[in-house]
Amino acid sequence: MKVTLLVPTLNEVDGIKTVMPKVKKEWCDQILIVDGQSTDGTIEAAKSLGYEVVVQKKKGMRHAYMEALPYIKGDVVLTFSPDGNSIPELIPACINKMKEGYDMVIVSRYAQGAKSYDDDAVTAFGNKLFTTFINLFHGGHYTDAMVIYRAYKKNLIFDLDLYQETSYATEEKLFKTVVSWEPLLSIRAAKRKLKVADIPGDEPAREGGERKLQVLRWGAAYMFEVFREIFIWK
Repeated sequence: MKVTLLVPTLNEVDGIKTVMPKVKKEWCDQILIVDGQSTDGTIEAAKSLGYEVVVQKKKGMRHAYMEALPYIKGDVVLTFSPDGNSIPELIPACINKMKEGYDMVIVSRYAQGAKSYDDDAVTAFGNKLFTTFINLFHGGHYTDAMVIYRAYKKNLIFDLDLYQETSYATEEKLFKTVVSWEPLLSIRAAKRKLKVADIPGDEPAREGGERKLQVLRWGAAYMFEVFREIFIWK
């Protein structure tokens, strides 16, 4: 099993310098930075540390994943946030769990024994609401359906139509935003009854940079996906 650690960045120079050195290169077969046109030296810092860097042409997390796709060498993708929210030392545990035959393993902030130190009242409520709705309407068993910190088989990107622009076109047009694909990945994995597990992992407060959440727009778009997916797709 070959693993690509996929690290999306946007003005994360502090995290590149303080968090990424804690990621041991022998843990993964590839570490790939995909950058959303940073202006704070993130790209230069990443290259100076020897990382492979792809600079996006289109901004937004979903475009980060799409534009990184041709460069991913692993058959498992492990998405990791370098802003301090993802604990590097949990990477081996996540990979080892995948080796047990799972289609996806989530490092859950809300599993027993874990806690988010980055949530505020709004994000904590929203994350739990979406997770509950995905479980209720799509048969999931998630404790954290929204988090970026997860590993999954690369072929799910194609099997679940995550790479298709049409999978996001309506909600992005309606709410004038670009979403990420973690919620849709969680929904469609549940609908397919794929083998999914979680491991507990704290979410520390971020280190440097700025939060990029579009709470209202993303929340509306993701809720649209939750209800749309009841009626369409496989």
